[in-house]
Amino acid sequence: MDQYQFIEKVLPLRRSVLLYAWRTLNDRSDAEDVAQDVLLKLWQHRDELHRYNSLEALTMQIAKRICLNRLRDRRDTTGIDSVEEADDEQMPHERLENRDAVANVMRIIDQLPDSQRAIIRMKHIECLETEKIAELTGSNPEAVRVNLSRARKRIKELFLKLER
Repeated sequence: MDQYQFIEKVLPLRRSVLLYAWRTLNDRSDAEDVAQDVLLKLWQHRDELHRYNSLEALTMQIAKRICLNRLRDRRDTTGIDSVEEADDEQMPHERLENRDAVANVMRIIDQLPDSQRAIIRMKHIECLETEKIAELTGSNPEAVRVNLSRARKRIKELFLKLER
């Protein structure tokens, strides 16, 4: 892939990476850094990109790994595993409860069947539209909606069991 093809095919994905990183890290400068790191990795491997079926899926996978590494680094340095910053107005126990709830939901998502787990992450973490998810998964939008509904129902059931 030459420079012009890279600009045409990869640079438009920067916005999706930036939005994903911003939602995951809740920090604009970290999100910018992640977007830059992803583009750099893709540039370094530009001659191998033709091997992948979906450049967008590859890009988002790289972004996800970089974000997870940053979150892990934050946790290691602060001792707190926080995906989202709580409001300043919240009491410390409320912040802790919110973090626990988010951690529980993430653990529940990890227990879902592969297809449901992938779809729920694409929809709610990567903020992709149903039609785009259908395109990436080789499915149709209705099947994506059904899987989303089933995944949400299962998450709710398991979360309510944990809260009892």
